[in-house]
Amino acid sequence: MRATSIGAVLSGALVLSASAVTAPAAYAAETGVVIQKVSVNGGKPIVLGTSQTESFTISVTASDDSGISSKLAFLQIKREVGDNYWSYHGTPTCTASSATTSTCKLTFKLDSGWGVPRNTLAGPWKVVVQLQSKDGDLYNNGGDITHPVLRRGKLSVDAGPEPVAKGKSLRVTGKLSRANWDKRTYAGYTNQPVKLQFRKAGTSTYTTVKTVNTNSTGNLSTTVTASADGYWRWSFAGTSTTSAVNAAGDYVDVR
Repeated sequence: MRATSIGAVLSGALVLSASAVTAPAAYAAETGVVIQKVSVNGGKPIVLGTSQTESFTISVTASDDSGISSKLAFLQIKREVGDNYWSYHGTPTCTASSATTSTCKLTFKLDSGWGVPRNTLAGPWKVVVQLQSKDGDLYNNGGDITHPVLRRGKLSVDAGPEPVAKGKSLRVTGKLSRANWDKRTYAGYTNQPVKLQFRKAGTSTYTTVKTVNTNSTGNLSTTVTASADGYWRWSFAGTSTTSAVNAAGDYVDVR
């Protein structure tokens, strides 16, 4: 049986996440505005495929003795590599939780006019926060924090024959591909290490059996010895430009 999974399995150490960032003390001392928290996509990498249905939110909680004004509020996430530049930006909606503290949020929906960037722009993007206090102090972090924007990974698996006799060989194949933002399609991800994992029927944990590299078209293939009923899957840890992903488990009956 063939099983496919598309999406992101988050492995949070690829680049610095901006899910909870405190403003530098110098900015707070100069402007009086204190940034308590910055959350980009809920602390998870922004993972974009090839469609126009993606969305993510930037949220900033800030305080000032006079309160936070919505005037001049601006949020942006951007990256520039050589001649390629992309930016998602706009004016957030600021909601006060007290006389001194507000949370400003901005949601980007690609189906309302935003598109996906170029392939070369996958990686760490700068997050720009600009806010103004009610007494006129202006805060701008200058994009000194970053957040990952990644190409979506896609992974399939097929294990057979089914059923298989205990002790016989079982072939497990699959393919690792990733979003090609330039061409709005998915293409094989070559020469990448992918773990083959097994979960015995009646259990909840996958165990890594071996690691196999994808070939020149992103395909995977290996053989194992059938020992028990269970689920086989491929698991990709992700890279600095591409999201992690697990294939949906493919069940094999061993007799």
